[in-house]
Amino acid sequence: MSQSPLIAVVEDDESLRESVVGLVRSLGYRASAWESADAFLAAGEAAACDCIITDIQMPGATGIDLKLALTEAGCAVPVIMVTARTEAALHERARASGAVCLLKKPFAAEALIECLESALAA
Repeated sequence: MSQSPLIAVVEDDESLRESVVGLVRSLGYRASAWESADAFLAAGEAAACDCIITDIQMPGATGIDLKLALTEAGCAVPVIMVTARTEAALHERARASGAVCLLKKPFAAEALIECLESALAA
């Protein structure tokens, strides 16, 4: 029997991180929670993940930095980025980094579910 997909949630806002982890688990997926991109990268578990949901703006490495580091390491796990920022240049950098989906906070659970299902199907 294969395990359900593992989704890493990298978000510095604890309440949002816990909410997203709860949503992911309610969909039948496994979830791991990380308070920063630096902690996630240091753990070296990216290759075990089936998808990563990350905030863009965090202390230390950003979500874009995270995606670029994964790409540089040859890790092709799909990355969904979320942000409260509205600058078009930031959104373009996120897309250019290879994010499979970009959501603006606050986002509807349905929007995240759609992005997640799309990322896992790819």
